[in-house]
Amino acid sequence: MGILCDTQIRELIGIEPFEENVKRPGRVSYGVSSYGYDIRVGTVFKIFTNVNSQIIDPKGFSDRSFVTIDVAKTGQDHVLIPPNSFALCETVETVSIPRDVLAICVGKSTYARCGIIVNVTPIEPEWRGKITLEISNTTPLPAKIYANEGIAQLIFLRGERVCSVSYADKKGKYQDQPGLTLPRVD
Repeated sequence: MGILCDTQIRELIGIEPFEENVKRPGRVSYGVSSYGYDIRVGTVFKIFTNVNSQIIDPKGFSDRSFVTIDVAKTGQDHVLIPPNSFALCETVETVSIPRDVLAICVGKSTYARCGIIVNVTPIEPEWRGKITLEISNTTPLPAKIYANEGIAQLIFLRGERVCSVSYADKKGKYQDQPGLTLPRVD
């Protein structure tokens, strides 16, 4: 296993839109980095709420568990995640992983230092789509998340051999997701 560098990322990983990592004053950085790619959070957020007293059940997920906010429709550049709360969102980028690569997503330090944790399960070989991000506000205060700015970094690990069964081979249930996708059990 080896980590891909910036030139390998440009050549091997499908990322649309692809951005160079350039200085953007007043913005959380995004784009290609030395050994990864900083992805951006999109504009649609599903923020969990207890207003309807729902139970979180991955086998029977209720849309009454959250409120949906599309920042693009509010005229804001950010969303507020309540204290000790959780949100789902999507990336701006659509990603296509080669058969010999696995991606791991980790939060950016700018948000981590504010108590914001970004979680994504490993992105398997031959997975395609927009990534659904899980964001936790671990603080007792509301937290701003800025749409269309960097939120996490993808680190790409290249296997010594091509995997025998890829996500596409398994016909994974989240393959080709066009945006924020809720949990489901097929």
